[in-house]
Amino acid sequence: MSSLAENKALARRWFALVSANAVDDICAITATSWSMHGGPPQLPKGHAGVRALFQTIGPVEQQWTIDDVIAEDDRVAVRATCNCVQESFLSIPSHGRRQRFSATFVHRIMGGLVQETWRNADDLGRLLQLGARIEAGSP
Repeated sequence: MSSLAENKALARRWFALVSANAVDDICAITATSWSMHGGPPQLPKGHAGVRALFQTIGPVEQQWTIDDVIAEDDRVAVRATCNCVQESFLSIPSHGRRQRFSATFVHRIMGGLVQETWRNADDLGRLLQLGARIEAGSP
C-alpha cells in the first residue's frame, strides 16, 4: 500500500509530465484500467485513453502550477492553474492567445499507479478568454 506522501508525489509528477507532454511517461504511472471522468466523452480506458486524451487536446504549450495537494486514503485532490497556448479549445480558435484557468483533479491511486481521475476545470472561463460569447436561447 502506498503512503499518502508517495501518492501526493505521484500526483505532482503526473502534472509535471502533463506539462512536458510526456505521454509515454504518463502511461508508465497510469494503470492499464485507468479511466477519466469529466474529460472528453467516450475516452477509452487505460493507456489508450491517455493517448486519446492527448490526441484530443492536440498541439499545446502548457504549464501547470500546483496550488494545493490534499490526500486521504487512496485519493489525492490537486487544485492547479494552467497557463497554455492551444490552437483551439472546444472549436474556438485561440489566435495565439494565452489562456489561464484553474482546475481540480482527484486521482485514485493504488499500487503506485493512477487508477482513476476526476476532472473539473473552468472551461467556460477559458472559452471567454478566447472571445466566445454567451447568447440567450430563444424560448
